[in-house]
Amino acid sequence: MKQRYLLSGIGIATAIVLAGCSTTAPDSSGGGADSDATITIGSSYEPQNLDNTAGGGQGVSEALNGNVYEGLFTLTDKGEVVNGLASDFTKSDDGLTYTFTLQKDVKFHSGDPLTATDVKYSIDRVRAETSKSSRKSTFDNVKTIATPDDSTVVITLTSKSISLPYNLSYVWIMNDALKDPTTAEDGTGPYKLGTWKRGSSLSLERDADYWGTAAKNKEVVFTYFTDATALNNALLTNAVDIVTSVQSPDAIPQFENNADYKVNDGDSTTKEVLAYNDRVAPFNNVKVRQAISAAIDKKKLLTSVWGDYGTLIGSFVPPTDPWYEDLNSVNAYDPAKATALLADAGYPKGFEFTLDTPDYDPHPIVAEFLKSELAKVGITVTINTITADEWYTKVYQKLDFQATLQEHVNHRDIVFYGNPDFYWGYNNPKVTTLIDQSETSDTTDEQTAKLKEANEIIANDAASGWLYLYPQIVVAASNVTGYPLNGINSQFFAFNITKSA
Repeated sequence: MKQRYLLSGIGIATAIVLAGCSTTAPDSSGGGADSDATITIGSSYEPQNLDNTAGGGQGVSEALNGNVYEGLFTLTDKGEVVNGLASDFTKSDDGLTYTFTLQKDVKFHSGDPLTATDVKYSIDRVRAETSKSSRKSTFDNVKTIATPDDSTVVITLTSKSISLPYNLSYVWIMNDALKDPTTAEDGTGPYKLGTWKRGSSLSLERDADYWGTAAKNKEVVFTYFTDATALNNALLTNAVDIVTSVQSPDAIPQFENNADYKVNDGDSTTKEVLAYNDRVAPFNNVKVRQAISAAIDKKKLLTSVWGDYGTLIGSFVPPTDPWYEDLNSVNAYDPAKATALLADAGYPKGFEFTLDTPDYDPHPIVAEFLKSELAKVGITVTINTITADEWYTKVYQKLDFQATLQEHVNHRDIVFYGNPDFYWGYNNPKVTTLIDQSETSDTTDEQTAKLKEANEIIANDAASGWLYLYPQIVVAASNVTGYPLNGINSQFFAFNITKSA
C-alpha cells in the first residue's frame, strides 16, 4: 500500500504543508497598498549569472528563487516545506519510489506549458557532472526519473531519502527549451525577468498570466551596492524601499530612532566559517584545529563586528535546525589550552599559514582579528585577499588553499561534513555513516538523533572554525510591508511586498 500525501502536514526533514495553489508568505500588508507600485530593494549581492547550477552565487537565489523560478516544493521564510509545482505525491512502502503529480494549467513565462519532461530536465541539471549546485550530492541516490505522462514524475531511489521533498525545494523548474539559463530565464514564478543592468540593477515584472496568486506589486527592482554606506544612504534618501541585509551594526541606530523606518531582526542561517583544508598539514591534525578554536575569543569577535547582534555557535548547526544543540563549550576559548594542544600536535613554536579572505565585509575585519588572536599562541597568519570569483575558482573548485573565510548561507547543511570531497575535505567515516543513516531514517525523530550525534563528533573534531551566526537585519521604509524577515538560503520572496502612499 502506498502512502499518499495530499492537503495534510507530515514530518519529512521539516513539516511539509501541502497546498493546492501558489505558496506565498502570510499577508502582512497594510491598508491603502498600491498594487501598481514598484518596490526597490537594496542589496549587496548581485548575481554572477542567472543560473543557480552555474555558480550564480548568493544574489541569484535572492532575486530569482521563488520569484522567477519555482520548485516542486518551496522552503518558506519560516523554514517550512510546502507544495509548489507539485500538487501531491505518493511514496511506496519501501520508501524508494516517489510519484509526484504536477499542478494543473501551469505555464512558463514563454507561454509553453509545464510538463513532467521539464521537471526531469531540471533535476538532471542539478545532478549533472558540470553542475555547481551545492546540493548536487543530495541527489546521488536518484536511480531513475520517469515521466509516464505530462503531469506525472516518478523518482526511483537506490536508498531511502527522508529529505527528498526538502531537497527538491532547491531545484528550480525551468523550460527545457531555454537555451542559456545564465543570461535568460523561463520559469513559472509570479515575476518575469525585466532588465538586468550588470553592476547596477535587476528588475522583475509581475506576470499577468501567473498560475497562482498574483504578486501584490507590479515591479520589483533589485539595486546593487558594493559599499555598505552607500546602501544605507540609498534607504535614507528613499532611493530604495528595503535593505535585504544590513552589513554593519553601526548603521542601525540611524534607522532605529527614525519613525520613517522599521528595523527587523530575523533568524539567519548564515554562518561565518573559518574553513580549513583538512586534507593538508597542519590542518589534518585534529589537535591543531582544536587549538585554533581555543585561541579565538569568538564573543569578542562577534561584538567587534556586530555589536549586540548575531549569535555565537559552537558548531555548523544554527538554532533553526531541529538537530541544534548548544555546543559553545566544546573547544571553547582558552589560550593556555591552545598552547598546550599545539605542543601536543608537534608545533610548540606554532606555525605559519595563509588565510584566503574574500574582499568584501565583514571578512577582511574578521581576518585581521584572527591574525591578532592566533599570533598570541605563536601562529602566524598571512592574509591573502581575493575576490568572490577568485574564491570560487581557487578554493571551491581547485581546493588550492590552506584555510579560508566564507559565509555559508545554506539551510540544513550539516550534510556537507559527510562528504569528504567537499571543499574543506573533512573525512570522518563515523560522521559519514551517521549522516547517511539519518537520510534513510523512517521518522524525523530518528533523523534528528543521528544528526545530533554526528554534529557532536564534528564539533569535537573542530572540523572547521564556526565563528558566529550572522544577524538577519532587514530594514525597510515604514510604509512598506509584507517582506520576508529571515535569511534562509538568501532567498527574498518579493510577491507579498506592498507599499502605501
